[in-house]
Amino acid sequence: MDSVISLENVGKVYRNGGVDTPALSSINLKIGKGDFASIMGPSGSGKSTLLHIIGALDKPSSGKVIIDGKEVSKLKEPEIAKLRGEKIGFVFQFFNLYPTLTALENVELPMVIAGKEKKERVKRAKELLEMVGLKEKANSFPSQLSGGQKQRVAIARALANNPLFVLADEPTGNLDSKSGKDIIDILENLNKKEGKTVVIITHDQSIASHSKHIIRIEDGRIVGGAK
Repeated sequence: MDSVISLENVGKVYRNGGVDTPALSSINLKIGKGDFASIMGPSGSGKSTLLHIIGALDKPSSGKVIIDGKEVSKLKEPEIAKLRGEKIGFVFQFFNLYPTLTALENVELPMVIAGKEKKERVKRAKELLEMVGLKEKANSFPSQLSGGQKQRVAIARALANNPLFVLADEPTGNLDSKSGKDIIDILENLNKKEGKTVVIITHDQSIASHSKHIIRIEDGRIVGGAK
């Protein structure tokens, strides 16, 4: 299986006031095309730091991060931004929708940034909202949507530019159990029916149990499940 994400001996140290605080140490990890992986660990284990590294939101202090065959540390900032915009679909715990934009406009936004034509954007956004079961909510604002509906809009937005993989950070952490199950079902269907690579960061075993394999992290080190 081709690796979509590859981390080689990755370490991350934060420096604050002359004091070094290690967050990740000797991380070796491969996530293949079409995989559905969960990264699990308790609070403070390094999950969020690992998310930022995998999502090219932060650079490691040591080691290599390779996304779609490109070593991130060798790219300039505009190239990294382009990589994030085209290759990675982000889904966050708190949705991060723009309150002044409709559901349709929120889904369109990544395509606006990518410079796609209006007609193409609207068509794609409508198709994605229909896919997540929100066709009738296209013109609704986030304030008019439930938490579960907001997260479905966020998933549709994450898919706007047909990314290489979807990176979901505690995607059910702000939802009731039924809405959370609906979100996991959508991500699972994306993986099974469309072959989309999905990576979930979670502390919830019941969420992780839906994935094909579970990577466990403790104290900044992978302690199980890495390939």
